[in-house]
Amino acid sequence: MTVLSNRQTEILNIARAHGRVMVEDLARRFEVSAQTIRKDLNDLCDHHALTRIHGGAIIASGVENLAYEARRFVAAEEKKAIGAAAASLIPNGCSLFINIGTTTEEVASALTSHEDLLVITNNLNVAMLLYRYPRIEVIVAGGTVRRADGAVIGSTATSLIGQFKVDYAIIGASAIDQDGALLDFDYREVQVAQAIMSNARSVMLVADSTKFRRSAPVRIADISQINTFVTDLALPARLAEICQTRDIQVVEAMPNSLDADDSDTELPPAATAVR
Repeated sequence: MTVLSNRQTEILNIARAHGRVMVEDLARRFEVSAQTIRKDLNDLCDHHALTRIHGGAIIASGVENLAYEARRFVAAEEKKAIGAAAASLIPNGCSLFINIGTTTEEVASALTSHEDLLVITNNLNVAMLLYRYPRIEVIVAGGTVRRADGAVIGSTATSLIGQFKVDYAIIGASAIDQDGALLDFDYREVQVAQAIMSNARSVMLVADSTKFRRSAPVRIADISQINTFVTDLALPARLAEICQTRDIQVVEAMPNSLDADDSDTELPPAATAVR
């Protein structure tokens, strides 16, 4: 195996601390060209230490997720656009589950102007976002709170969720396989997510395109079990084919953004497109 340079090692440490690294930021930090940084990132990707995203890279791991606060920085603009697009599909006067995840939190943030919602969640961050709005009633699942991210997990949370039948479930995933498997890292969280899906009339998956290039060890469900998929860009061909075959509504929140390999220039969010 090729030995990493001192700069590449430092880039990896920065990525571990912050969740992602961006080409232009690194070029300024190390006073080298963007082309040099792109080569560093490609080398680190060849070592399976990083995964390329638009304008930079994130930590690559198939067995352990990024720290929750670090995940907030990964595809932040994409998640915000996804949250707004997903919220626009939720009508006033309905009930919904929202599970753990930085993308589902963006959906919650975009729901604050809605009225007469009942939100059941195992995500303390979502509860703290929404409880102060008088037209939104919030119910928090009981059970063990995971210190890493404020997720309420375990059998008690699963049992409470089973007492409801709601209109919508808003779920996330840590990774999405090309065969349509929705994956996560903690089997206890997966049990709650499965209960959420089983007790909703319509299931909405919210996940950015970096999830297509990641892996995780625990299966949540198959994409055929969802009704709507809100993401930032067009799906890979195999996933698009599955969604079309299964009549899954696909919403692209940033349809005009460039792929990571095409440009390192950040673009503003585009108008939501629905297919």
